[in-house]
Amino acid sequence: MRHEAKRTPTDAVPSRTSMHERLADELREMIVDGRLAPGARINEAEVAERFSVSRTPLREALKVLAAEGMVELRPHSGARVASLTTADLVDAFRVIGALEGLAGELAAQRITEDELDEVRHLQDEMNEAFATNDLARYFHANQATHDIILTAARNPLLQKQYRSVSGLLAAARFRANLSRERWAHALKEHEVILALLELRQSAQLGDVLRAHLNNKLESLVRRTEASTENAPPGKGDFR
Repeated sequence: MRHEAKRTPTDAVPSRTSMHERLADELREMIVDGRLAPGARINEAEVAERFSVSRTPLREALKVLAAEGMVELRPHSGARVASLTTADLVDAFRVIGALEGLAGELAAQRITEDELDEVRHLQDEMNEAFATNDLARYFHANQATHDIILTAARNPLLQKQYRSVSGLLAAARFRANLSRERWAHALKEHEVILALLELRQSAQLGDVLRAHLNNKLESLVRRTEASTENAPPGKGDFR
């Protein structure tokens, strides 16, 4: 993994609580965009030095990521980035697809005009990100769109169940759009999602969201199967 200039996520953040949240955000970003690969070991001493923090907020941050399913905490061997098998991906995407489908059905009935305006703005941002080949910007706008739909469903239990699975798949969903062809197709799918929200087409939106997640899964499985044998061991480890 390339070494970058040391960043300090704790500048102007005096409390330990905000410190570990900021550190969790930093590590989450590295996991999602692949700088920390699935199975990579997270060396606490090196991470603490890199971000100029003590072990205490770091361990709190790792607990947050472990609760999200992004990190595995192993007794006597430390933390590693979660690594999913193809079967794990299939199971998790089926669950998240069902939850997003239901969220879409409810959101089409309950979304506000202000929320719709946010989705429209995010669609513009995704279009701009695609035009400039900025996958990270696209991913954040994409996730924000799905978050608005989830919020608009107005179902706290649904949100809780969704959050318990979504962290596990965040990095996988990022990788699913690495192909330019798949990325363009995903963008078109989001245009349909926005149109169905505007038309308040509940059942149709649920179907489209379930298909959207299934398409991501198929793309990811093809990519995973093609690259697994060629991937160098330990890529992205903090050593």
